[in-house]
Amino acid sequence: MVISQATECAIRALLYMAAYEPGQVVSKRDICQAQEITPGFLIKIMQPLIAGGLVKSYRGVAGGFALAKPIGEINLWDIIVAEEGPILLNKCLITPGYCKRDATCPVHLVWCKSREVLEKTLRQTKLDDLLVDRVVV
Repeated sequence: MVISQATECAIRALLYMAAYEPGQVVSKRDICQAQEITPGFLIKIMQPLIAGGLVKSYRGVAGGFALAKPIGEINLWDIIVAEEGPILLNKCLITPGYCKRDATCPVHLVWCKSREVLEKTLRQTKLDDLLVDRVVV
């Protein structure tokens, strides 16, 4: 599994925003400059984060983006799922019975367990865990 460039940039942008005071609006220009993201791409990656309730958007001269939740409530799982959709590891995990072999396949349980461990790790990793003394990254 490899996350997309959009997801990687989304994580970097949110970490950058997390270094600011809670609720502070961070300009699009500042995020783009600090994270080397083009304005158009930033808008694209922010859309699913806004829809997912992780980011708020503000228009106008003092506009930009702000985190919609405290940094201790935003985890990597939520960011990745907002950008990528469900993380499955293999198509047999889409729904029970999707693969006719899921009840007999010796690897199916490994995929299930691996996905559970990955989800648990990403859910437990919150933005505040990744900040080092609130230094803007």
